[in-house]
Amino acid sequence: MGSYVLKRLGQMLLILLIVSVFSFLLISFIPGDPVYAILGAEVAPEEYARVHAELGLDKPVIVRYFDWLFNALRGNFGQSIQFHMSTVELLADRMSVTMYLAFISFFVSIPFGILFGVVAAVKRGKAIDTVVTLLANVCACLPQFWLGILVLYVFSLTLGLLPSFGFVWPWEDFWMSFKQSLMPIFCLSLNGVSSIARQTRSSMLEVIRQDYIRTGRSKGLKETSLIVIHALKNALIPVLTLLGMRLGVLMGGSMFVESVFSIPGMGSLLVRSISSRDIPVVQACVLVTAAITCLANLLTDILYAVIDPRIRYDK
Repeated sequence: MGSYVLKRLGQMLLILLIVSVFSFLLISFIPGDPVYAILGAEVAPEEYARVHAELGLDKPVIVRYFDWLFNALRGNFGQSIQFHMSTVELLADRMSVTMYLAFISFFVSIPFGILFGVVAAVKRGKAIDTVVTLLANVCACLPQFWLGILVLYVFSLTLGLLPSFGFVWPWEDFWMSFKQSLMPIFCLSLNGVSSIARQTRSSMLEVIRQDYIRTGRSKGLKETSLIVIHALKNALIPVLTLLGMRLGVLMGGSMFVESVFSIPGMGSLLVRSISSRDIPVVQACVLVTAAITCLANLLTDILYAVIDPRIRYDK
């Protein structure tokens, strides 16, 4: 396992290097002049030349990339153009908000998704299976930004039950934090619940047809223990793969929800930085999201062996 983890860490570094190259080149070749995007079209020539040199745009692309890469390896992603502060400090502040919402929605979606999937599989062909499957398919197709606008209109603008924007930490004002986080967490969790439920149902339907399940029933084992202890554990491998990808999606894909509810997280920061051509922040956000996704996939592979002892990462 140790050699496998080291090998995967080496692959992760290679992936991050490739992501850094493509993200840097794509951002560098975006049409338009970032200096004009920052200062406006009426900027004086002297000011234009100064900012152009500060951004390193007077150097070749390959030189700019290696300068940025060496600085990034030392933990220096440059200065944010629109916020006039260190990109690392800005990301640390915003990423904590995104991680808070992402982890809560992640751990909310796991038990509900698995529960609904198991119930649908055990009650296959019955009314509850039809209802769960239909709702899971519908919810999996709902865009997050549309869902955010819908719940914002219903619970905030129409009923006036919840605040429409903002974010407060629980230790600052618990009740306000709960009300402000309720709709964003619901929007982030709904797609995860539906995806996990569908995958769990599919995996459980394959497992409960196995011979050892029929043998357990013939020996008089209780149906609850047979499903929970024996069937569910063997059905969780495909679900784990989905969970690993889900965590990466939550960290990088919460931009729509954060934008709708005006939450100062990494997703809304990325959207704002792209529109304002804040290149250092965009590059840092892309690289951090890629690193979190790689770590989530590595953790998923390790959990495979924990859940199923038959899986071994031998040469």
